[in-house]
Amino acid sequence: MTVQGDGSRQIVTAAVLVIGDEILSGRTKDKNVGYIADYLTAIGIDLREVRVVPDVEDEIVAAINALRKRYDHLLTTGGIGPTHDDITADAVAKAFGVPIDFDARAVAILAERYGKADLNEARMRMARIPAGAELIANPISKAPGFSIGNVHVMAGVPAIMQAMLDALAPRLPTGQRMLSRSVPAGMGEGRIAKPLADVQKAFPDVSIGSYPTFEPEIGFTTILVVRGRDEARLAAAEAAVKAMLDDVRQASAP
Repeated sequence: MTVQGDGSRQIVTAAVLVIGDEILSGRTKDKNVGYIADYLTAIGIDLREVRVVPDVEDEIVAAINALRKRYDHLLTTGGIGPTHDDITADAVAKAFGVPIDFDARAVAILAERYGKADLNEARMRMARIPAGAELIANPISKAPGFSIGNVHVMAGVPAIMQAMLDALAPRLPTGQRMLSRSVPAGMGEGRIAKPLADVQKAFPDVSIGSYPTFEPEIGFTTILVVRGRDEARLAAAEAAVKAMLDDVRQASAP
């Protein structure tokens, strides 16, 4: 849950629960997690865990109860459509121990979208909302998501999820933003592993990650990413990383 960073600065955490057999089978490729991670980082929420579960009610309930207790926010994607395998809303209601029924607000939204004559049984399933939940607007297809406690339930279709996240974000408590700097190393990890570890020890309050990559012009190389919440400490760590790289280059120069 929420922890304190440097001084009194709050760190707000989140998890994402991806729901759907189609993700686990590979039929559908997830396009939401990366987007959510970028979005949350930008507004001051640290994404700490991502879990994928099938369309099995007990597994969804267990994951919801585990993650909502561990983090400040739990965002779910998938399983709130009109078909029989869309069981996320029921699972959330079960996790919270509350009833679920047709929500007058959601029914009104769907009636406006489809017209009462075309608001069939399948579409009405999307108006079933756990008791006490707050709706999340869906400006694209109108069928709303919902929030209950610290759990925020959104669609799996990327464009719809993104629109729902825009609607949800203003009411999410946030913390201090994580800042980052990328430093191209211009060499492989093997040459910098030990001196990089020494820099990390000198800056325990800053995260320094090493990410190997391949660039056609120079072959295998490394991108170093420095992350922290304090601008001054971040700048100092970045400078130390760059100085370390200069030292390694000079040591290997003919």
